[in-house]
Amino acid sequence: MKDNFFCKKPFINLYERPSDNSEIASQIIYGEKFKVLSKNKKWIKIKNLFDNYVGYIKNDNFKEKHRPTHKICNLKSNIFKKPNTRTKNFLPFGSKILIICQNKKFVEFEKNKWIKKTDIKKLNYKEKNYTKIFKKFLQVKYIWGGKTFRGIDCSALLQIFYHYNNLFYPRDTKDQIKYSKGKLKKRKYKKGDIIFWKGHVAICLNSKKLIHAYGPEKKVLIMPIIKTINRIKKTANLEVKKVARIKY
Repeated sequence: MKDNFFCKKPFINLYERPSDNSEIASQIIYGEKFKVLSKNKKWIKIKNLFDNYVGYIKNDNFKEKHRPTHKICNLKSNIFKKPNTRTKNFLPFGSKILIICQNKKFVEFEKNKWIKKTDIKKLNYKEKNYTKIFKKFLQVKYIWGGKTFRGIDCSALLQIFYHYNNLFYPRDTKDQIKYSKGKLKKRKYKKGDIIFWKGHVAICLNSKKLIHAYGPEKKVLIMPIIKTINRIKKTANLEVKKVARIKY
């Protein structure tokens, strides 16, 4: 089957199985490219071509042609039905759009769908300041499988930096641990360190603080590194498995 299909909604859930009762494994966001592996009247099995993640989406959420030129650089971008006329809908961070019309302050990416110019960057723009990206998600609630302003999980928070910069990085923590080169233990932490536990990951903002989407607190927040390591050991009986570095 063709592989040039794209998500046409702000974001859609990617399910583990073709069932409404299935767990949400991940999400795909506007403009993400995927390959259709199989389909029926209600469900499509797809492979996300950014990270090769496989799951199921509803059979109404894609289009064949999309040549994005820009991407969303803010946590969320309000969609307008015409300049200065808001809707209640938003595009999430990292969405890839094609500009079809523009004026001084707005761009149109689909018929009667506009967003502010201040919310976009060119598709090939690189954001090397990873802390700037992670901090956009502060206080966003923790949702298993989430990767947007509506909710995000720990591995998606790390992956979103690479996705925004058009660089491959795995979706799940178990695969991120294998993919990232690092040490088993480390006594001194510094900015850019990635701390992995079984099923969890956090990123160091400096030598004392880290940021993560933390299930027990139900949100993305900044916490002391050592206190967090001790808390996870005490509450989940998990030791640090690996310490890697953010590389780009």
